[in-house]
Amino acid sequence: LFAGMAIDGIPRLTGDFFTNFPSRRAGEAGILSAWVGSILVMFVTALFAVPVGIAGAIYLEEYAKKNWFTDVIEINISNLAGVPSIVYGLLALGIFVYMFGFGQSILSAGLTLALLILPIVIVATREALRAIPKHIREGAYACGASQWQVVSHHLVPYGMPGILTGVIIGMARAIGETIQISNWTSRPDPAFHQNAAAASFVLVLMTLGMNGLAIWLRYRLRKNIKW
Repeated sequence: LFAGMAIDGIPRLTGDFFTNFPSRRAGEAGILSAWVGSILVMFVTALFAVPVGIAGAIYLEEYAKKNWFTDVIEINISNLAGVPSIVYGLLALGIFVYMFGFGQSILSAGLTLALLILPIVIVATREALRAIPKHIREGAYACGASQWQVVSHHLVPYGMPGILTGVIIGMARAIGETIQISNWTSRPDPAFHQNAAAASFVLVLMTLGMNGLAIWLRYRLRKNIKW
């Protein structure tokens, strides 16, 4: 599938394809609005999902009391990580578009994708914090550090490889929802199908690049950490 997409799409990967707007003429159509819009949506997504997700994970893991209420929250977070994206789309349509009146905007799209990846960021951050050896916490407390100092000066820096990995993987999932490929594949003209193959090829490379960046960052950060 990937080889067929590359064979069909690579001939269309010219400079004009990246700098032209979508057009009714397949030969003149490009993905300028798609990739610029994707970058802006990803910025809004990261702006909301990353700080909220990391803060929520730290609260649940380090501050929240273990009771039935936190158990319910944890179960729902785990379940939300596997919910199909169409469910988030319908939820956002009702809340962000109609209730809050944001309309069909980058803000609506960014907030929707933030909800989509928020469980992934929370779960990855919690797993990163749990993987830190207990003697890191105990040593910091023994030296008189407060709980906030233990979290901010020790746990978060030591857990950063896992946290960044979760964030980037979540962003890679989100970016797969943003480029307008389905519009071209729905048209009968084979030339538009070639455009769709080219856009799909770019999208796959972007996703693989983000996952590769996550692996590289995790390796580099773990190499620099001294337990």
